[in-house]
Amino acid sequence: MRFWCSTVESPWSWRFVAYPGIWAVMALLSVPYVIAVRRRGDRDPDAGHKMRLYLAGVIVLWLASDWPLGLLGASYLASAHMAQFMLYTLVAAPLMLLGIPEWMGRRILSRLRAYRFVSFLSKPLVAAAVFNGLLLATHAPWTVDTLRSNQIGSFVMDMLWLFAGLVVWLPVISPLPELRHRSYGVKIVYVFLALGVVPVLPAGFLTFADFPLYSTYELAPRFYGLSAQNDQQIAGVIMKVAGIPVVWSTMAVMMSRWYHQTSGASPAPRPPHLVS
Repeated sequence: MRFWCSTVESPWSWRFVAYPGIWAVMALLSVPYVIAVRRRGDRDPDAGHKMRLYLAGVIVLWLASDWPLGLLGASYLASAHMAQFMLYTLVAAPLMLLGIPEWMGRRILSRLRAYRFVSFLSKPLVAAAVFNGLLLATHAPWTVDTLRSNQIGSFVMDMLWLFAGLVVWLPVISPLPELRHRSYGVKIVYVFLALGVVPVLPAGFLTFADFPLYSTYELAPRFYGLSAQNDQQIAGVIMKVAGIPVVWSTMAVMMSRWYHQTSGASPAPRPPHLVS
């Protein structure tokens, strides 16, 4: 029994494969959260909405990690690997952050004695450096071929992606108000550069490289005849364009709130709770 998706050498099959380790991690992320929120009762009027956001994030995380996408990304397709990364960092992580109530965030950081560390990570320059550093590191050929080859390494890579996603969104939507940057202008520039511009550089390299970069996917059994080169090009396109809706919608929400803040007008109804 395998507990996490990692490289396998058999041809692709749509036969379901169980990964109990993934289920256990998702339960660990969701069950204590639900118990804590329910124990608090009615003291948090926004608890139901936040719970839906958080659990939606966990569901996205689960879908990105488990069969079939998780196995495709670990064993067969660089494009599936990239889709996992985008789901972890641009969908699951922000939804989970939006779903964590302030009181819970403070309690977690207090018990872990991690407030100062997280406060340091929430600085825009630090968060951008951590995110893009992990982006480059976890997409380097040596890292991918080494970590994806075994279950523990593949698990570590996925958790690094989740960590990177949580860190990069801290300056914008941290559960703790004092850790969010106060200036909408700074946050808009930060999101544009950290999530919109810098990732384009490795994406371009993947798209225009003349040879496959990853042995894991070059030597894998072909998925419906898709060549390793074309698969890698698709991965580059995914990295380049898949984040555009998230980045630009987030910037649009912040621009709207910045306008209402500076004009003194009443803010429009909150869109999809993307930004705090």
